[in-house]
Amino acid sequence: MRAVTFQAPGVVSVQERPEPRLREPGDAIVAVDASGICGSDLHILSGRVRIEPGFTLGHEFVGRVTQVADGVTRVRPGDRVLGCFHTACGSCWHCIQAQYHKCERMRVFGHGEALGALQGTQAEAALVPMADMTLRRVPDSLSDEAALFAGDVLATGLHAVSAAAVGLGDTVAVLGLGPVGLCAVQVALAAGARAVLAVDSVPSRLELSSRFGALAVDLNGQDPRERCLELTGGRGADAVIDAVGSQDALELAIRLARKAGTVVAIGVYAERCEVHMGLLWIKALTLHSGQANVIAHVDRAIELLASGRVDPSPLVTHRMALEQAAEAYAIFARREALKIVLTPQRDLV
Repeated sequence: MRAVTFQAPGVVSVQERPEPRLREPGDAIVAVDASGICGSDLHILSGRVRIEPGFTLGHEFVGRVTQVADGVTRVRPGDRVLGCFHTACGSCWHCIQAQYHKCERMRVFGHGEALGALQGTQAEAALVPMADMTLRRVPDSLSDEAALFAGDVLATGLHAVSAAAVGLGDTVAVLGLGPVGLCAVQVALAAGARAVLAVDSVPSRLELSSRFGALAVDLNGQDPRERCLELTGGRGADAVIDAVGSQDALELAIRLARKAGTVVAIGVYAERCEVHMGLLWIKALTLHSGQANVIAHVDRAIELLASGRVDPSPLVTHRMALEQAAEAYAIFARREALKIVLTPQRDLV
C-alpha cells in the first residue's frame, strides 16, 4: 500500500509499505478514505518532535473497517468509522478514572517509537489496536471531512473548553486560530460563553473566527490585554485557551486571565518553558496542560457535529491526493492552509 512517511526534517515521501495485518485480540484494520494533516504533524516535519525516518505519519482518519480480530464487539467489517488519535485499553487504573489519554498502554498514531510505535494513518490502510475504544461509527449524516475533526481537532477544542469549565455568561480568550483554536471558539460559544476573544495575526483566520461569532483581535496593531479588560470591566477573561504552544502565548494567557481564572495550555509543548509563577500564584490561577483526552470527548464531539451546533467545514481549505503529500506538507508549513484532507486512491474533488 502507499503511505506518507517521514524521512528527515522538512522531508516527507510517499512510499510503498506492507499492508497492515491483525496482530492481537482487539485489533481492527481500516481502509482509510480520508486523513488530515495536523499541526502536530508539522512539529514532526520541523524536527521539533523527533521520530524515526521511514515512519508513517498521520493520526486523523475516517474509513471503513475491513477486518477485526477476536474480542472486537463494537465495530464490524463494513462499518464506516472515525478514529481517535490515541488508543486506550479501557481497563487500566487511568482508564477506569476516564483518563484515557494517560492509559498505561496508550499509543499515538504516527508519532514514532516514543509514543507507542504505531504507524500513522496517512496511508491506504491502518492497523487500529484496541478498536472498541479507538473507533466510533460515523452517522450517515456526517461527511468524511466533518467526521475527520471528531477524533482529534474538535475533541481537543472540546477538551480545552471542558477543562476550563466554560459556562453560561463566561468570557473566554482563545490564543492561536489554527484548527484547534477555531474549534475551541465554536465549542466555547456553544457552551454558552457570552463573548470569545479570538487572538491571532493571520487575517483570514481572524475573519473566520468573526464568522463563527468571536471578537477578533489582531496582534498586528491591537492589544489583547486592553481589549480583554475593556470587555470585562477590568476583570479579565474567565478562561484562556492557549492553542499555540509557546512561551509568549502562555505568558499572554496568564495575563489575560482574571483572578482565580483558568488557563488551559492545549498547544504542543516540547521544550522547557519559563512560567511567570509569581503572577500565576498571586492571581490564584488554575493551569491545565497536556494532550487532549480525546476518547473521553469524541462522542460529544460527534453529537455537536451531527446537531449542527459546530461546523468545522470552513476549516478545510485544501483537498489533495495522498500522492501529493509532499506538496501538501509544504503548503501547510507555509501557513497557506488551515486543514488539508488527503484522499487515498480518489480523484480530487
